[in-house]
Amino acid sequence: MSERHFDTFWGQVTEFIKRMKVVLGTFIVALLVMLVLPGNSDFFALTNNYKPLMSVILTIIANMFLPSDATLYASSMSDPITLYVYAALVFAVGIALPVFAYEAYKFVVPALYPHEKKGMFPYVSAVTILFVVGALFGFFFLAPSFIQGFFPFYDAVNALKMFPIMDFYTTVFFTVIVSGLLFTIPVFFVLLVKFNIVKTKMITGKRKYVYAGLAICAMLISPGATPAGDLYLFIALALLFEVSIAIGKRFEFNSEPSTQSFIQAKLFPTPTCRFCKSLADIDASFCPSCKRSIR
Repeated sequence: MSERHFDTFWGQVTEFIKRMKVVLGTFIVALLVMLVLPGNSDFFALTNNYKPLMSVILTIIANMFLPSDATLYASSMSDPITLYVYAALVFAVGIALPVFAYEAYKFVVPALYPHEKKGMFPYVSAVTILFVVGALFGFFFLAPSFIQGFFPFYDAVNALKMFPIMDFYTTVFFTVIVSGLLFTIPVFFVLLVKFNIVKTKMITGKRKYVYAGLAICAMLISPGATPAGDLYLFIALALLFEVSIAIGKRFEFNSEPSTQSFIQAKLFPTPTCRFCKSLADIDASFCPSCKRSIR
């Protein structure tokens, strides 16, 4: 995208539409590949056992997460078609997202200063990489434990392990997406620290409460998971927390001292003594000047 396109509003709109066409084209191609492309070699042998790629992927997921005595069933006549299209849409969006991120980055970059360009790329890359790592973690660790967490209850009431196909695959896809989003938290925390909105010492001083909250969140996010699944999620959240603090301290240490920004002053105002009007630390209980209580 040349910089002259930014001379006029319609030039920007035209360039944006041009780049979004690339994203839309990628999405449509990915969707057609999932819906139509054969996923087995029988198609090329001109047999009647044709299975599209989406069907093969769904079968692999079911075989990975379900025991041999479990069965998937359709609760309504339209569920198989709905699932087929829904799953293809999810995978197509996942394939198109990196293209969207790239095109959006290329659209914005010409309007940035050189130092802003250098600072933006690492964050975009970090978000993309962490989301992929989180999605893989959710697929191989969290989703199986969530699904397996329901099995003991079926055994307890002597019920057949029969699961609606929409509930089963929605649980898998939702777990993978949420896990990917959770793994991007360190990037946004570092941005808050970098822009002087949050101080790391505000959180490190209450580490035990944070860990207690993470444990509760792990159990609330995965109420049907096995203890191993809760443990996996808690460890992941704890690691993300520690990584966020470590990287945040580095940015906080390297940043130049400055007065509080407007946003920080509104969200986290510095305590002021009501007697002598002196400033105190954010976690202080007594004024450093007159020694009176400021709480």
